[in-house]
Amino acid sequence: MAQGLVAIALCLLAGCGGAASSRSGVVAGTPPPSVPQSSCSGALQAGATDGMTPTSPTLVVPSGFSIREIAHIGGARELAALPNGDLLVGTLGGEVMIVPNAEGSANAGAPRVFASFGDAPAAGVAFDEASCTIVVGTHLGVSTIPYVDGDRQARAVTRIARVRTGSAGGHATTSVAIADGTIYASVGSSCDACVESDPTRARILAMNLDGTNLRVRATRIRNAIGLTIDSASGELWAGGAGQDALPQPHPYEYIDDVSAHVGIADYGWPDCEENRVAYVGGADCSATVVPLVETPAYSTIIGITFYPRAMSGRYAFPAAYAGALFATHHGSWHTLPDGCHVQPDVVVVPMRGDVPATPVHWSDPSTQWTRFLSGFQPGCSDATRIGRPTGISVGREGSLFVADDAAGAIYRIRPNTR
Repeated sequence: MAQGLVAIALCLLAGCGGAASSRSGVVAGTPPPSVPQSSCSGALQAGATDGMTPTSPTLVVPSGFSIREIAHIGGARELAALPNGDLLVGTLGGEVMIVPNAEGSANAGAPRVFASFGDAPAAGVAFDEASCTIVVGTHLGVSTIPYVDGDRQARAVTRIARVRTGSAGGHATTSVAIADGTIYASVGSSCDACVESDPTRARILAMNLDGTNLRVRATRIRNAIGLTIDSASGELWAGGAGQDALPQPHPYEYIDDVSAHVGIADYGWPDCEENRVAYVGGADCSATVVPLVETPAYSTIIGITFYPRAMSGRYAFPAAYAGALFATHHGSWHTLPDGCHVQPDVVVVPMRGDVPATPVHWSDPSTQWTRFLSGFQPGCSDATRIGRPTGISVGREGSLFVADDAAGAIYRIRPNTR
């Protein structure tokens, strides 16, 4: 492991440096009346009112909530809500988009390009208000962008680290999160089941804001696309996908509190999954991580976020959702024993402090969560899908935003009495 850390440090530090590009162009204006100003002081902008599209009638949210499509962005992936009410959207292309006034009481503005990268997919995006820093994860790198309230075009883009420095192929997205001066980047594996030769892959990396002090925070984690910080505790959580080419029953997908583990959290892939179950003969799983949340096989967790425990915004969810963990299930091309494809949906996991309210039931991966948004796959076949949810984020005023990379939609969910 020491040699691996040295290799990572040498490899990534060699690629850190220099601003990739520099852009400007901030228009002054008046902030939307429903959105407070943050500590990232600067000129705020008013959002355009280009109109919202009624959401497909097949989508279902719990009684007392309403859902609207507020923007159309092809290949929409991870989301990051900004303190002035705008919304950043990572994509499967080479651009990060912004939806102006996504959380305003008026209609959202027309999406526009916030930053362009010559490195697709630019799927990962996160924001840290403490340092006023936007982080973007692209296929081969991690970049930072300084932010001032009202920015709708990147001021400057600086690549601070390289990823996927060795083996090619496999999972292409890089998810990111940021808290307390540390950036986290999750880099998916190059294969379904192998021993990685690339020291950046199948890992969650941690680094300083400038890319220095790069280290491994989690290892043997096949593809932790879901990555978020619990704002109440400051802890890093990740949602991982198990390997595919295994006989039924296939390993469950999982979500876990990475920060709860001292040192480097070892998730065991491809040798171990679930409750330290060995999938390779002779594998020692005694020290691998046992995740806190399990979801059914092939769920494919793309986005995760916590609903704030103390949300006082005008679109705040009922108290029952305070501190709850939301996750998007992308679904899969795999078929279940009944011949149906795993359906996409958004689920909610009630929490009790820093742990799920219901412990894992190792023979039933449906006990810890309930569906919050469904209807993406009205029939049994994936051919009937109208979309697949990806990114998820909570706005300053309490709106829940959900991205959809198949329909190219951004949805906004609120209590329908607000």
